[in-house]
Parts: sequence; structure tokens; C-alpha cells
Amino acid sequence: MIESKIKSTVRDVNDFPKAGIVFKDITPILKDPQLCMEITKALAEQLKDVGIDVVAGIESRGFLFGPTLAQLLNVPFVPIRKAGKLPYKTVKQSYDLEYGTATIELHEDALIAGQKVLIHDDLLATGGTVVAASKLVMQLGAEVAGYSFIIALDFLNGRVRLAPYNTQIFSLASY
Repeated sequence: MIESKIKSTVRDVNDFPKAGIVFKDITPILKDPQLCMEITKALAEQLKDVGIDVVAGIESRGFLFGPTLAQLLNVPFVPIRKAGKLPYKTVKQSYDLEYGTATIELHEDALIAGQKVLIHDDLLATGGTVVAASKLVMQLGAEVAGYSFIIALDFLNGRVRLAPYNTQIFSLASY
């Protein structure tokens, strides 16, 4: 089962990025190309009937599986990046993290009004970053079609924060 493979491979890092946080490190997964392909195929299988026009990946971990997922779904991939990293005109959204604040951006021409956008990241925690990404998608007139994650930290209630934007929330492993 994919969930048990993910859980047996993910590394817990205590007190990162600050004291009291147990960081779920997916970099050990990246050492296993077979598991990476299984993860991407499992995500694509979950999403095949959602009706997705674009996959938007959140920097930086959403870039690890997002482009391959977009290829398997035969749709474009667009990056949602940290402020100041995109070279063209952007829309911006600031948000609170569990350990600080940040701003993300999307090129103003990345999406077409009415497109159905899947927002992808490797992990759902409190949902702050993903809510900000949802607001960026909506600023450009596109629609949030759903969300995909490798891991969901359900005890942090991120799904509750995402529900007003879309309840199609897919993950492969939950803690």
C-alpha cells in the first residue's frame, strides 16, 4: 500500500524549522525513483475524474511531483513561487505560517479565466500557504478544482481551512 511505503520512508526531523515542530522530510522518498513514480501515478489515479485544466505547484516542494503529475494528467504546470522569484508581472498574496509570515506570487498570465486548477504541494499542514495559493488562482479568474498532497497532517486541521475553496482534497498518507 502506498501510504505505508510513504510513512516508512519519510523522515521526522524534530525542532525544525523551530522548536516544537516535527518536520516531515520527504527527501528520502526522492532517493527511490520507483516510489516517486508510484506516488505520482497514485495521485494521478485519484485525480483522473476531477476535471483539471492546469496543475499549480507551490514552491518549492510542490515542484518535486507537480510537473510529473501534470504530465501524467496531460495538462500544463504553473509554478506558484515565493515573492521576488518570478521574472514577469505577478499577482501576490501574503499569509501566516505556523512559524512566521510569507508572500507567494503567480505570473499574471499563468492562468486563463475559467480554468480549473489543481493546487499541488507535498504536505498539507495548517493550510495557510494553500489558502493563499487558492486566493491567487481566484484573483486570475480561475477556479480551484481541488488539492493534492503526498502527506496530510490531519491533526492541524488544514482540510477545514481549504473547504471554503474546494472540498476535493486528496492525499496519499495521513498523520
